[in-house]
Formats: sequence, structure tokens, C-alpha cells
Amino acid sequence: PCLMRLCFPLAEKTGKVLGEFCRCYREQYGVALFNNVRYEIEGNGGPQAQLLHRKVPLEDHVIYSGNLFQYIEENKKWRNRFCVVPHNYGLVLYENKLAYERDLPPRVLVNSAGYKILTSVDQYLELVSSSLPGVTPKSGHSPILKCPTDFPLILWHPYARHYYFCVMTGKEQEKWRAVFQDCIRHCNNGISEDSKVEAPAFTDAVRMYRQSKEQYGTWDMLCGNETQVLSNLVMEELLPELRTTIGPRLKGKAQERQRTWIQISDAVYRIVYEQTKAQYDAMMAKCEQERPQMESTIRTDMDQIITSKEHLASKIRAFVLPKAEVCVRNHVQPYISSILEALMTPTSQGFAEVREVFFKEVTDMNMNVVNEGGMEKLVEYMEKLSQLAFHPVKMQSCYEKMDQLKLEGLQQRFDVSSTSVFKQRAQIHMRQQMDDAIYTFETLLHQELGKLQSKDDLCKSIQRILERVLKKYDYDSSTVRKKFFREALLQITIPFLLKKLAPTCKGELAKFQELIFEDFASFILVENTYEEVVLQSVMKDIMQAVKEAAVQRKHNLYRDSMVMHNSDPNLHLLGEGIPIDWGEEYSGQTEAEPAADKRRRAKQVVSVIQDEEGFLPYEVGAEALLQPGSPEPQELEDPDPGAPPSSPDGVAEIREALAKESLGDGTQAEERLTNAVLASPVPGADVPPEAKVPHAVAASPTPRAETPSPCAGTACHWPSDKETGEEVGPPAGECSPPESVGTTESGEGMQTEF
Repeated sequence: PCLMRLCFPLAEKTGKVLGEFCRCYREQYGVALFNNVRYEIEGNGGPQAQLLHRKVPLEDHVIYSGNLFQYIEENKKWRNRFCVVPHNYGLVLYENKLAYERDLPPRVLVNSAGYKILTSVDQYLELVSSSLPGVTPKSGHSPILKCPTDFPLILWHPYARHYYFCVMTGKEQEKWRAVFQDCIRHCNNGISEDSKVEAPAFTDAVRMYRQSKEQYGTWDMLCGNETQVLSNLVMEELLPELRTTIGPRLKGKAQERQRTWIQISDAVYRIVYEQTKAQYDAMMAKCEQERPQMESTIRTDMDQIITSKEHLASKIRAFVLPKAEVCVRNHVQPYISSILEALMTPTSQGFAEVREVFFKEVTDMNMNVVNEGGMEKLVEYMEKLSQLAFHPVKMQSCYEKMDQLKLEGLQQRFDVSSTSVFKQRAQIHMRQQMDDAIYTFETLLHQELGKLQSKDDLCKSIQRILERVLKKYDYDSSTVRKKFFREALLQITIPFLLKKLAPTCKGELAKFQELIFEDFASFILVENTYEEVVLQSVMKDIMQAVKEAAVQRKHNLYRDSMVMHNSDPNLHLLGEGIPIDWGEEYSGQTEAEPAADKRRRAKQVVSVIQDEEGFLPYEVGAEALLQPGSPEPQELEDPDPGAPPSSPDGVAEIREALAKESLGDGTQAEERLTNAVLASPVPGADVPPEAKVPHAVAASPTPRAETPSPCAGTACHWPSDKETGEEVGPPAGECSPPESVGTTESGEGMQTEF
């Protein structure tokens, strides 16, 4: 009822926030368009990358799949779910594996942007308690959540609904945590960098809006696509008022009040999301409509606009620069080296680990291909290698290096709310560099294959190409890291400087507006020019600090004077060709593969490792699944006592099943992994799990062969890009949230449970 009365004010308050943001965006759109056109005309690119870049890394591929338990809030029971992670990194949850294979609709679809993965119920309860101050369950009372195993996996969001999972072993928990973290990392990076106008306009508009509210520094909820980020922006303002209004009216025990608050927050978030999406899309359509005329004006009057902007900048510089330089000298310069060192150590260790993992995988492949012999094995290993950058578990050793990043006292001094922004950015760079190295390696190897006469030639060629690619990787990773360090230092210091200078400078900026010609007012903003002057005041010190770090060679950085020019003149031409499909090109098939078979095979790159010794409770009752065409059971119905056994759903039942399993198998139950890992990239190939290389060299153990996809020959359901959103009915008595929110490959959409 409280929420019902708030529905109209909620729309009004949301509209007010969005109206202010849209004004900021329209201003920044003109500036971003001018900067983009100027860059096209003048050109100002940095060093040329030596590695090739794969244009479509994971089209029509599944990242991961496997079983886990999910807590169903509607009936307070735990149910088995088969989880599939498609190429767009949405979490798609099916009733079970057979439901996925039979193309039945999924139960849950989750876009994980803005979520945090927790592996402790206590940690989750602490976050829940902090979200609704003053509501704490009494000692001895049942908490809001009970987990049937010691290995929970909880997706927590400050505004949207939470998702509760658990698995049965510590190793499974580690694997799924890596998978979920990979999904979060990818979905958080939802604003496409390929958009050279819209993306900078949007991020600058968010920053300007928050600064107008006296909120400087990094923002943890700049996560997901534009609509998600805007929804977070609205919720950041609405939630405190919502908590004050509704919190005291919640009835029941502390646990029930916490649960109700989470549901209310999620319902409000959905309403905000739908209103935000409609208003943002309308604004974008209007900007696109005006773009041709604006771009024509820019191209016609480019010289006059540049002259006008430089005149404005000179006046602002004369007023601001002396104050800014004093502020930099006293409050920033003494700490730049400390910040840089804190950033460089974990980042450089992570990139070094990427290099090591790549080297080891290629070296092992080389030795195993020589021992096993034949092009068929090379094809099998190359298909695995081509997806190494997107293997959540194998890349985890690289990503976890960034967990060491700590700014200590610097974090409070410069108002950095969290280091997660920098961690995730560095991890995305690591994944991209790994994929670039692999793509360059497979492109060069593919070019060489026609010239090779024997296995010895193949071995030598692989080794020679590996050395070439590692040199290119060292150069590119140095370039990427130096750029990352400069951007991170600016991201930390510029908001701090703007906040320090605001009392003496910001109020005086209005007088500079008269220096801008009215015809150019859409492309030149006083506020942006002021920030550029502040940036110039600290940029020299930042560039010098990074340059000195490169000279020390402590972190394997190249000096700026070392530039690789066209070491492989034809390499980038090769990268423009048709993507290599190792399985199709070297499968030995003389007839064209049917389109349906090719599509099905492409989906089965990642699958489930089967449990060879018997079923764990995930699979209990799998034989009792409905036959095709039968009605699907309802989640809230009580089970029929005479029905065949189904998946355990209560805490006691699951624990009992676990106890029976552990008694039957002893200590081996802990070691068996029934959840998902990467499977053979040659679906349908008959490779038994115990397969071994007959002449493997001891120094390089053969990677364990993996079970082919159980979906081979079956028309598996392939989630479309819309399957990272859901439809949900509103709780009784609450305002109706939107019926559906679609999600695209870029991460758009919001999710709850069906």
C-alpha cells in the first residue's frame, strides 16, 4: 500500500532527475561530436598495435554450463537449476539439463551488471542489515537466508533483487565464483567503446550531473548499459527518501521486514528502469535527428570553432592555472609516485601472468601435438586455445593479481570510494591482450601450415611463431599498461582537484560564457574547457611519473622512444581476412555441412563434465522429468506424494542427500566436479576422460581430455540476445512493474525470476 501511494510521486521524481540529466547529455553530445570530427580530420593516434584484434571473439559460443542449486523466494525452497552462460554473458537458468536440451523456456535470466558475488552468508547478512538501518534480527532468531551447504554463491545488488545459489564442494564454488565474476566484469562494461560520440557524451554527462550535486570521485554504480547506469543514478537519489518514508511502516519480524524491503527496492528499480529507458531512447532519437545538421556546421566552421575555443581556453587558463598549479604542487604531486606504484605492481603481475599462461598453453600444445601426431590433434588443440581468453577458470590466476590493489590512505585522501573500477578495467585489458595474442598466433600458424612437410617442421614453426607473438605482446602490453596508468591517475586526481578548486573558481566561470559565439555554443562549453585547463595542470607530472617508471624497467615497460614500426607489414592484412574455423576447415569433410548441424556444433564449445561414478543430488530425479508435450510443473505447487522422486529442495533434504553421497563415496565426493568446466571444442568427438598421450614428455603434462558435449546430435536451446531479461508479475498490493525488459548482447535489461 505504501508503494501504491508513492507510484505517482515516484514517476515525478524520476522524471525530474532524468530531465536534469538529459540537459547535461544534450550539452555534452555537441562537444563529443565536435571532438570526434576534429579527431577524424587532424588525426592523433598513438603507437600502432603489433597484435591483431579479433572482430567477433565469441559469436554463437557458450561460455559455461552446469548444475547448481537456486533458492526460490516464492516458496522458500532450494531447487536444482542447469545454468548456461551464452556469449553475451547473461546467466540463463533452466529447470534442468534436459529442459535445456529439449528447448524448453528458461526459468530465470540474469544480467549481472552492478552485482557483487558473495561466498559467505554472513557477509550477505551484513550487507542486508546495512541497507535497512535499525532493522537487525535478534540473536538466536533465524536469519533471512539459510544455506543447505557450506558453499553459497550470492548475487547481491544495492537496488535490484538478489539471487541465491549453492554448490556442494569448495572446488565447485571456486569455479562458479570465477564464472559469475566474469559475467559481472563483462556486463559492467556495457557502454560500447566503439561509439565515439554517444559513449563519451554519456559518461561526461553522468560525471557533470554528479558534480552538480557535489559528488566527485569514482562511482561504483557506473555499471552496465546506459539505461542501467541511469537507473542507478536515479536510485542513488530516490533510495534514501524511499527508505525514510517506507522503512518505519514495515511490519513483522526483522527478517520479514528485510525481505519486504528487498522486494520493494526491486519493484521500484523496475519502474524506474522502464521510465528511464523510454525517456533516454526518446532523447537519443532526437539527438540522432539533429546530428547531420550539427556535423555539417562543424565541418564548415571547424577553423572558427577551434579559434574560438582556444581564445576561451587562454582566458580561463590565465584565471585558473595559477591556483591549480599551487593545488597540484601541495596536494597532488607528492602522492603521484605512491599511487602509480600501487597501481603498477598488481597490474604488471597480472599481465606477466597472462604472458605465462599463454606461453604454457602453446608450449604444452606443441609437445602434445608432436607426441600424438596428425593435423587432427592440432585442430583440436587450436580450437581450445582460440577460446583461452574467455575461459573463466584458466584466466582466474591473471585476474586475481589485481586483488592486491590497495590505495590505503590515498583512497580516503582522493575520495576514491572503491578500487573495483580500476581492478575491472585492468582485468578487461588482460583478457583483450590474451585474445589478441592468441588470434595473432593462430593467424600466423594458419598461414604457415601449407608450407610444412613434417611434424618436426610443425614443432619448429609453432615455437618460432610463439617467440614472435611474445615480442609483440610485450610491446603492446607495455603500451596498454602505460595508457591505463595515465588514465587511472587522471581519474583519481582530477575529481580531487575540481573539488578543491570549486570554492574559488566554479562561481566565476559564468563570466566567460560571453566569449563564446552563439553559433558555436553547442560545441564549446565553459565547464568542459575549465576541466581541460585543470587537466593540463597535472598532466605534465603524470606523464613524467609514468616515463620515469618505464626508464627504471622495474615493471617491464618499454620507453616511449622505443617504437616498433611495421615489423610484420602484411600481418594486419591477414587479420582482415575471413575468421579461421579450425574444425570446419580441417575436419576432412568433402561435402558442405548442413547449416543446422553447423549451428548446433558451434553452440557446443562449452559443456558439462559428467560424473563418472554416479549422480550427486543435482541429478536426483532427472528420470522423472516431463515428457515432451507434457505441461510444465508449477513452481509453487506442493509435490504429489505418489509422484516419482524429484530434486531435493529443502535444506534438510539436501543435507541428507549430501550425507548419503559422502557415505557412499568417502572422500572422493569432494574431488569430483559435477559442475561445468570447458569441454572439448570438437563436439561429438569420442574422447574418453581417461585418454592419455602415449609418448607425452614428463616436463609438459598433457591437459586432461574432456567429455564431449552431451547435447551432441540434439537440438539444444540457444538463448537469443533477449534471454538476459525476464517477465515477472508484481507482488500483491504493489505497483505493477513493467511486464518485460529485453536484454541485448550489449548487456541491456533487468532480470528477476519468472
